[in-house]
Amino acid sequence: MPSTLPNTLNFSASKRGGAIQHVLVVDDSQLQRKLLTLALKRWGFDVAEAASGAEALELAALQRPDLVLSDWMMPGMSGLELCRRFRAIEGEEYSYFILLTSKSEKDEIAHGLDSGADDFLTKPVDNNELRARITAGERLIEMQRSMAQSNRVLSETLAELQRLYDHIDSDLQEAKKLQQSLVKERFRALPVGDLSLMLRSSGHVGGDLVGFFEAGAKHVGLYALDVSGHGISSALMTARLAGYLSSAAPDQNVALRKDTAGQFVPRSPDEVVADLNNLVLDEMETEHYFTLLLAFVELETGHMVLSQAGHPHPAVQRADGRIEQLGPGGFPVGLLSGVRFERFELTLNRGDRILILSDGVTECPGPDDDMLGEEGLTTLMEELAAIRGPAFLEALIWKLTEFNGSEDFPDDVSAILFEYQGLPDT
Repeated sequence: MPSTLPNTLNFSASKRGGAIQHVLVVDDSQLQRKLLTLALKRWGFDVAEAASGAEALELAALQRPDLVLSDWMMPGMSGLELCRRFRAIEGEEYSYFILLTSKSEKDEIAHGLDSGADDFLTKPVDNNELRARITAGERLIEMQRSMAQSNRVLSETLAELQRLYDHIDSDLQEAKKLQQSLVKERFRALPVGDLSLMLRSSGHVGGDLVGFFEAGAKHVGLYALDVSGHGISSALMTARLAGYLSSAAPDQNVALRKDTAGQFVPRSPDEVVADLNNLVLDEMETEHYFTLLLAFVELETGHMVLSQAGHPHPAVQRADGRIEQLGPGGFPVGLLSGVRFERFELTLNRGDRILILSDGVTECPGPDDDMLGEEGLTTLMEELAAIRGPAFLEALIWKLTEFNGSEDFPDDVSAILFEYQGLPDT
C-alpha cells in the first residue's frame, strides 16, 4: 500500500540545518523508494536511493548517511543483514537506522534491535509518524555528536596532559640525577676506617641529603639533613644547603674556619647549626625547615663532636655488639630565631661504628602502620652486625622492605655509616 504524502505538515524544501542532512533510502521496490524520497525531499533532506543492500553499502562508503530507511524484506541481503554490515563500518559519527517492516512480533523486533537498528516503522508508512521518528532520531544524533565532540576534546586534553606529564617526568628524572650527584662519593676508605653513604628518595626528588668533607688534616665532617616536605622545592633547598657544607670549596663551607696558621679546622658544630638557622630565617624566603645532624670526627682518636637539630639519634654499635642511641634531640633548623643548639661528644673505639639515619628509617610504617622506631632499628642493627660497608646499607633497605611490605617507602631514606678501625699499629 503506497505511502500518503503529508498535507498537515509544512516543511521547507530548502537546505536543512538539523542533525540529519543526508538520508539513504533502501528498498527493492522502486515505487516505495520514490514515495519516501518525495516526502523526504519536500522536508528538505538530501536523499540517495539504493535498490539493494549491496548498493546501499557502496553508497554509504562514498558518503555516510545520517539516516538509513531500509526495508526489512529484500532479495539477496535483507535489511537486517544490511544493518549489521552498516554498523560494522567504522565511522566517527553515529547514523540512525530505521527498519521498515510488516513484522510486529516482539521477538522479531528484539532481533532487529540486537542487529543495531534504532527504530521500526510498520508498512505502509504513515508520513506523520515517519517525521516524528526522524525528529526523535535527530535528538539522539545531536546528543551522540555532542558526546563525541566532548570525547574528542577530552582525548585531546588528555593527550596534551600526557605530553606535559612526560615533559615534567623527563625534567624530574634529570633533577633526580642532579640531586643524586650531590652525593659525589658513596664510599670512602679513610686511613682510620670506612665511610659509606646512601640516599634514596621516595619520589623523583626528595628533601634528604647526606655528605662528608675534609675538615683539615685531622678531622672529617659528616652531615645528614632532612628538609620538610617532598618534591622539587625541598630538593632545591637541599641543593642550596649542600653549598653551605661544600667539600669542594672549603672557603665557602660554614662549618670550617682558618686557624692562626691559615689551615682549615672545624668550628663548633652547635655554632654552625645556629648560623644556618639564622641564614634560613634571614636570607631564604621559604616555608621549609630542616633537621640536621652535624659531626666532626678526630681521625686519630675516634673522638666525635656533634650537634643534633631535630634529626634522629645517631646509633653507635660497639665492637661487642652493644648499641647506643645518643644525643639530646634538639630543635629543627629554620623554625624559630634565637634557638640555642647544643653539642655533645662521644668516642668511637677500634671496631665501633656509628650509623646516622633520617627519620624515613625509624618512622617507616609496617603492615599495621606501626613505625619501626628506635627499638626496631636496634633489632635490625643486631641482625646485620656481621655485614660491613655499603652491603650493610643495602641489607638495611632489604630489611625495611620486608617490614614495610613494599619497596616504595613513604619518606626519603638516607644514611651515613662510619666504621672506625683507628690508625694502623706501628
